Amino acid sequence: MFYYLEGTVTVIEEGVAVIDVGGAGYLVNVSLNTLAKLDMGKRARLYTHVIVREDAFDIYGFCDTSEKRSFELLLGVSGVGPKAAQSILSCVTPEGLAMAVVSENEKALTAAPGIGKRIAQRVILELKDKIAKESAGMPVLPDKFSVSQPAAAGRAVSDAFAALTVLGYSQQEITSALKGADTESMTTEEIIKYVLKSSIKQ
Repeated sequence: MFYYLEGTVTVIEEGVAVIDVGGAGYLVNVSLNTLAKLDMGKRARLYTHVIVREDAFDIYGFCDTSEKRSFELLLGVSGVGPKAAQSILSCVTPEGLAMAVVSENEKALTAAPGIGKRIAQRVILELKDKIAKESAGMPVLPDKFSVSQPAAAGRAVSDAFAALTVLGYSQQEITSALKGADTESMTTEEIIKYVLKSSIKQ
């Protein structure tokens, strides 16, 4: 299956883009956040998730792997289909989704068209449960971040690790991305953004 599509953007419409790859035009469903990063006539790379059904072959495309991870994570929540996941990611970035889950911010999710309070609560509940399960039996923070940090800074790092775990990052990936970062002066959201940007560059 496709990992990504790379080609020229030939059509941009609300929720979709067409990428010309070697003369073949691929219709790709995209979030508004990804759509904003595309330019007509310019080359683009979209990481893809393909959904095949008896009556459809739908391609969903993402500007980076963090958004793709978030989309696939949302698909794992009961009652959330691809259109709902796309709607959520049109209103929040991957770090925004992670923060909404960690801080239990339903309003950030219900701002997305078609997402009601019940679905928002389910997303938060199931993804927080995912954090708990994946963190069971292991330290919340690796040794590097567990010593000599002010309480507030330690909490910011802890919350960031939890949120990034929701997005599918391992503790090793997070620790590696944070090498050289001044986490003591960063908020939870800034730490999440830092890690996501670092992983995109790699």
